Amino acid sequence: MKKMKVREFAESFGMKVLAGGEALDREISGVYIGDLLSWVMSHVKKEDAWITVHTHMNIVAVAVLTEASCIIVPEGISVEETTLKKASEEGIPILGSDMTSYEIAREAGKMI
Repeated sequence: MKKMKVREFAESFGMKVLAGGEALDREISGVYIGDLLSWVMSHVKKEDAWITVHTHMNIVAVAVLTEASCIIVPEGISVEETTLKKASEEGIPILGSDMTSYEIAREAGKMI
């Protein structure tokens, strides 16, 4: 299994680092797409990059609990300021992308 750093991943896709810039050296070994938080909590694997359209603070708690490498918010969706602040406090990178969830996962699958 190939791994890459969150920093490399973000740069490869032209993603914006919205929060958690100090934690970009975390490793990504997979990608998970999901929006039902209870489902995500039981399915995201440690070191997964998690793609979600949710932007409220609960996504940070889920990422911490599951040990996800980062959160990716697709389609240019704006993330709540309180969420960004909490992510930075917890050391969870949040990346923003104009790509769809499918496009991100498809391209990531070629790299990881």
